[in-house]
Amino acid sequence: MKIKIERKEKPIKQKKTPTIKVGTHQKLTTTLWAILILSIVFGVYKNFTAIDQHTTHETKIIEQKLVDTNKVESFVESFSKEYFSWQQSQDLQDKRFERLKNYLTENLQQLNTEMVRSDIPTNSIVNSFQVWSVTQNNENTYDVLFTVGQQITEGENTKNIDSTYSVSVYVDEAGNLVIIKNPTINNKPQKASYEPILSDNDGTVDANTTEEINSFLDTFFKLYPTATEKELTYYVSNQALDVINKDYVFVELVNPVYTQADNQVTATVTVKYLNKETKVTQLSQFELTLQKNDNWKIIH
Repeated sequence: MKIKIERKEKPIKQKKTPTIKVGTHQKLTTTLWAILILSIVFGVYKNFTAIDQHTTHETKIIEQKLVDTNKVESFVESFSKEYFSWQQSQDLQDKRFERLKNYLTENLQQLNTEMVRSDIPTNSIVNSFQVWSVTQNNENTYDVLFTVGQQITEGENTKNIDSTYSVSVYVDEAGNLVIIKNPTINNKPQKASYEPILSDNDGTVDANTTEEINSFLDTFFKLYPTATEKELTYYVSNQALDVINKDYVFVELVNPVYTQADNQVTATVTVKYLNKETKVTQLSQFELTLQKNDNWKIIH
C-alpha cells in the first residue's frame, strides 16, 4: 500500500516596493525655501537701511544760528572812545575814570587806575574806530578785534596813530554787557597776496559778433545810469541789472572779453564813466551773460 504524501507549496511573499510620501517632503521643501527667501529679503532690507542711514549721516546739514553782534560792536566802540581818550587835567581824568565804570568789571577798574598818570604829558582824542571781527566763544562771551585811531597832542606837536586791540565782552540773559578782558595789543589784518586769473578772449566769438556786442554794450551803458525800469526792459531780462539813477557820463568800454558757450556769450568788461557829482573817473566792472534772439539782451 502506497502512502501518498502531498506537499503544500508555501506562497512566495512579495517584497513591498518602497514608497515616498510626497506630501510630507513637499511641505518640508516649501518651508526651507520660504526660510531662505525670507533671509534674503531681510538681508537686502538691512543692507538698504544701512546705506540710507549712512547717507543721512553723511549729508546731515547743521543749521548755523545767526547772531546779531551790532550791540556788542556798539558797546565796544563806545567804550573805546572813553578808554583811549584823556586830558591832562586831573578833574577830567577823574570824570573819565567814572565813565569807564559803566563798561569795566570791578577787577578791571582797579587794574586801570594807573593807566593815565596824573603827570601825563599828552592829550588823546579818538578820531576813528573799526571792527575787524566778532567771535562768539560761548553762549555769553564775545571776542572783538578792532582798530582805534587816536590824535595825540604833546605840547605843540600833534600826530595820528592807529593801534589794534582785542577785548572780551560778556552778555547776560537780559542783554546787559560788560568788558571782561582789557584791551590787548593785537595784529591788524593785512592785505592778501591773492590775484584772480584774468579772463581772455578764447576765439569762440568771431569778429562780426564781437562788433555787434561792442555796439550793443556801448549803447546800453550810455543809457544805463539814468535808465528807468521800463527802458531797461529793452536791454535786460530777468532783472539782471537794477536801476541806479546816477548822473554818470559814459566814456568807453575797457578791455572787453567775450567767450561763447552754446547760444550765450559771457562778457567781462570794465566800463569807464565820469561822475559829474564828484568829478572823478568811475570804473565799474561787470560780468554779464548775453543772448541774441531778435536782438542782443543781457539775461544775467
